[in-house]
Amino acid sequence: MRIQGTARVDRKTKELIKRLRPGDIAVIDHCDLDEVAAESLLEAKIKAVINAQPFSTGRYPNLGPQLLAKYGVLLVDNAGPEVLDNIKEGEQIRIVGNRIENLSGELLAEGTVLTEAMIRRQMAKAQSNLISLAEDFIDNTLEFAQREKGFILGEVEFPPLETTMMGRHVVVVVRGHNYRADLSALRSYISEVKPVLIGVDGGADALLELGRRPDIIVGDMDSVSDATLQSGAEIVVHAYPDGRAPGLRRVQELGLTAKTVAAPGTSEDIALLLAYEAGASLIVAVGTHSSMIDFLEKGRPGMASTFLVRLKVGSVLVDARGVSELYKTRPGHRHLLQVLIAAALPLALLIMLSSPVRQVLRLILLQVRLAWRW
Repeated sequence: MRIQGTARVDRKTKELIKRLRPGDIAVIDHCDLDEVAAESLLEAKIKAVINAQPFSTGRYPNLGPQLLAKYGVLLVDNAGPEVLDNIKEGEQIRIVGNRIENLSGELLAEGTVLTEAMIRRQMAKAQSNLISLAEDFIDNTLEFAQREKGFILGEVEFPPLETTMMGRHVVVVVRGHNYRADLSALRSYISEVKPVLIGVDGGADALLELGRRPDIIVGDMDSVSDATLQSGAEIVVHAYPDGRAPGLRRVQELGLTAKTVAAPGTSEDIALLLAYEAGASLIVAVGTHSSMIDFLEKGRPGMASTFLVRLKVGSVLVDARGVSELYKTRPGHRHLLQVLIAAALPLALLIMLSSPVRQVLRLILLQVRLAWRW
């Protein structure tokens, strides 16, 4: 196999995705590629991905490599850290077998081209590790839940916001599994109910892509676009428990103001708790992380804060994950027949009520009878 294209290089996949164009070759440094990152790479319509690290270590069944391979993206695995230095941004490169070359034929790096069969074997091996991994995950979750229980007992202070959520529905959008499709499935609900829209980092971009401006943006501001930050939404920066907020600087550099919340846990936890404490009557979560695999893909050994937050907000929380898969209409013969009948009714009425049309039909019928007699 031989593939040629423009190389785009970055150690941070989320930064690289912003620069990708159709036909590019992505060069990443991403161990155990997660599903959300893979979906973003697919959307960029790239030809191949060269990874300095293993796409899957076999520690747990990460779904990213399987998704890319399914849609025909060439994967070069474990090409080594030197690939990030040897390949320059914007350079034309080609992949010939396991070799990565420049157009002069000079060897830049070597890796292993993954096939779907190889990925399936890796996933089967990873599945066998889940039981022991789950035991550690549960222990970590319970240990940190004990330490962080103040998170839901009133120790976190939320700033007053201009957006009123008291007694209203709130939709919280996170960059998670199938989040764009699930959000699109809620389009009618959003139009009719007009809930408060909270985007968590890149989830705010998804709202804007749907034609909906987020009312509030929550997060550490590492993956939301400048355009979305400048859309007029209220901005709440998630800070470390000690008060440090690296994302605040980026907001200020754009000439915008923001409020901060210093707390442990994830930004989506903060968004859910923010809506609950503000008096939301219903919280609809889109793309949120709630399974062990979700958290392992994010590099987290447990889910203490999420466990605690869902324990608190569960009475008003509706998780819309997978809602786009619940019901998909497929036009069948019955639908076609209904359309034809609906189209025929006005025509029949026109014939019945229009005298000229009736006269023309009588003349045609008369000619048919005469021809038949002849």
